[in-house]
Amino acid sequence: MAGAQINADIGPVATAAELRDVQRFKYDIYVAEMGRYGAIADHANRLLLEVDDAASHIYQARVGGKLAATMRLTWGGDTLDGRGALGARHLEQYDLAPFLEVMPMEQIVVGERMMIDPEFRGSSLLVEMFSAFMAFVNQRRIQLVFGDCEPHLLNAYQALGYRTYTARHVNSPETGYLIPLVIVPEDMAYLRRIGSPLAPALRDFGADARVPAGIDALLAGGAAVQSHRLADPAQYLAGFRDAARAAGALATGLFRGMSEAEIAVCLEQSVTIACRPGDRVLKRGNVATNMGLVLSGRFEVRDTTKDGDTVVAEFGPGEVFGEIAFFLKLPRTMDVIAVGGDARIVSFSDRTIRALIESHSETAATLLYNISVMLCERLRKTNEKL
Repeated sequence: MAGAQINADIGPVATAAELRDVQRFKYDIYVAEMGRYGAIADHANRLLLEVDDAASHIYQARVGGKLAATMRLTWGGDTLDGRGALGARHLEQYDLAPFLEVMPMEQIVVGERMMIDPEFRGSSLLVEMFSAFMAFVNQRRIQLVFGDCEPHLLNAYQALGYRTYTARHVNSPETGYLIPLVIVPEDMAYLRRIGSPLAPALRDFGADARVPAGIDALLAGGAAVQSHRLADPAQYLAGFRDAARAAGALATGLFRGMSEAEIAVCLEQSVTIACRPGDRVLKRGNVATNMGLVLSGRFEVRDTTKDGDTVVAEFGPGEVFGEIAFFLKLPRTMDVIAVGGDARIVSFSDRTIRALIESHSETAATLLYNISVMLCERLRKTNEKL
């Protein structure tokens, strides 16, 4: 997971000039690249200024003096102007109320705005940044570390030790679709069992380890998101197979002509997500190149402008979406919204499919051929309506 070794110079932002660098970096990544947070950005100076910056610990990584990555840590033990650093937005976005019933605010930190320069993505810098973060956590004996990520990054975060815990995902026109996550930094047994690269950076407190009582019950809500990594692989495959068969994805769709072993290979890095009505699973302008398969429910493709939403297409069980961004490497051109109940998708990241091409070329060829057939069929139906 670590990729090329970087060995960056990592530490907290210490000067106003460094903070300015970070705010400019955030603008470049979030506003210019990802098309987010334009409403609160300082476009004239190309800065992304956020009120949480003042009450948080901001870490930076520099390579050869150049800012290469940054992230913001907001700790419940800090205060600003007599107010706790964790505010109403954090409590709502990360659904912290159940956790605060069993532990004080001081035992919680939220990590956000993790950004890496495109030049260093896929390198060791992700692990290096989180290792520095965990030193901050260990020093304060923090029990829970919250964050979120887009669906196509979920496997990378799960490999670090993060777990899903709620069905109420972050979902707004500004942020797009994000999955809340939490890591228990002193649960060394779990981190070692999954082979987390963060385990060497964390202190093993042994019998004095602070693992929240009833943590399994607190994390039970994460069943809305399932993956090969978190679930029993055999159960995950069996559940997916039944859903895919009902959706028509086995007989005539994405997995047509594949053996069970080939399907299992395709699913090793997949993520299955239960969606609620109104969930924006793809956001216009987003640069992520993951592709999805609908297992159940209905979805609308909407052209969202300042004048409102226009539904330009609908799709349901067995159909794929997001293929334009995957094949052409273009930002999303439309929003994709879940409508109705019992909507589920399986998400495949660009990196996963490309790794499949390298490691299982015949299986990848079948998968890509099936996608091509499905797209041709979609084009044929569109032409019939003209």
